[in-house]
Amino acid sequence: MQNLKEFTIMKEYDIQDTILVVEDDDSIGSLLIDALEMETPYNAELVTDGFQALKSVREQKPCLIITDYRLPHMDGLELCDRMHAMPEINTIPVILMSAYPPINEAQKRNVLCLQKPFELDDLLDTIEKLLG
Repeated sequence: MQNLKEFTIMKEYDIQDTILVVEDDDSIGSLLIDALEMETPYNAELVTDGFQALKSVREQKPCLIITDYRLPHMDGLELCDRMHAMPEINTIPVILMSAYPPINEAQKRNVLCLQKPFELDDLLDTIEKLLG
């Protein structure tokens, strides 16, 4: 298996059709990227921490961000706070994944929570509701 830090799926695509996944766990990140590529019409890009996510969204505005809550350097809510402070990207919808999601804090930020473990169909349904 390829090292997660080197793993990013890039294709010729319209940036607006990209879902950015922020996940530091190799197996979960790979699974999400594969599922999104196979089960949705969207392209997927994987980064492993909040700083990489901020860099990525500045360079190419995705249509959706799916982020883990517990990340190195900054958690998923801090990532959302930093993105909401930037007018050019503050409207990107976010799904926050966690075994113990901070539901009240996420709701204050208009962020949807998905509790781990979750069924792939639940994730796909949530994506469809947000982007469909």
